Amino acid sequence: MRLRVSLAGAVTAALISLNASAQADCGQVTITEMNWASGAVVTAVSSFLLEQGYGCQVQKVPTSTVPALTSLAETGKPDILTEIWPAVADVYFTLEKQGKLVRVGNVLSDGGQDGWWVPKYLVEQHPEAATLAGIMAHPEWVGGQFNNGPSGWGGRVSSDNLIKAFELEQHGIKVFNHGSGETLAASLASAYESKKPWFGYYWAPTGLLGKYPMVSVDMGPLDADKAKCNARIDCAAPGKTSWPTATVLTTMSRAFHDSHPDIVALMSKVSFTNTQMGELLAWQESNKATADETAAYFLTQHKSVWQAWVSDEAGRKLDAIIQ
Repeated sequence: MRLRVSLAGAVTAALISLNASAQADCGQVTITEMNWASGAVVTAVSSFLLEQGYGCQVQKVPTSTVPALTSLAETGKPDILTEIWPAVADVYFTLEKQGKLVRVGNVLSDGGQDGWWVPKYLVEQHPEAATLAGIMAHPEWVGGQFNNGPSGWGGRVSSDNLIKAFELEQHGIKVFNHGSGETLAASLASAYESKKPWFGYYWAPTGLLGKYPMVSVDMGPLDADKAKCNARIDCAAPGKTSWPTATVLTTMSRAFHDSHPDIVALMSKVSFTNTQMGELLAWQESNKATADETAAYFLTQHKSVWQAWVSDEAGRKLDAIIQ
């Protein structure tokens, strides 16, 4: 594929051999590489900008939310933590109160979006299918089935409680609990390719929703207290509410934040909408690309986006590489 060949040029080469061309302008920087697709892409893009635009020597730290925060608490490292979801780790708020961690920006500007979804084509056929009230009044529109996430997922707990609160099965909607994320994704993809009914739990941004346009079902107003209870396995009284939007952050250690104002200025602007990230992840999956290749695709195809993030000096350096 011509596009994949072009990505083997200067940008991808620089992404793969960052340290070789780094200057000593900002010194060594450790940055998290979270073990999910969007987090890895954010880190690949950020690392390239830091290395090639600001002269940093970047070390990526493979990790996930809780280990990264634990490491910061105990060692003061990593310096930069990308795509942190505070709601899944209470230790985040403890570190923030202690002044060990500083929030810098919203790396997903829309926030993470758990929810119940239906295909866009279904809403085009039945506009009221965009609401839970409409679906429960016409369960045949969704084939009489709700596709639930697998056991062990955080979203499964809230989904189970919402199923009880809204009494889905009493309204003629059978709940099918998928055994894995793979079968859940496969059911959505299969339905979409055949333009068949589908209704179920998923989240954004993901490559799946980037490839298949879906509509988040309107479940009524958000009640924060009910949503908090629904997120617990031991919730005694599941309540009717919409899904809360999850804040997703870029954060830094206090020491690094206070000593690198130019990097703070950059990372405060590194932000993707869910649509942008979903499209990137869909491209990644379709092309069987690595995170670095996906970053190269973003950097070459969306210059107007990242150029607004960087300083004038960094922009000139990067323009010399990215044509």
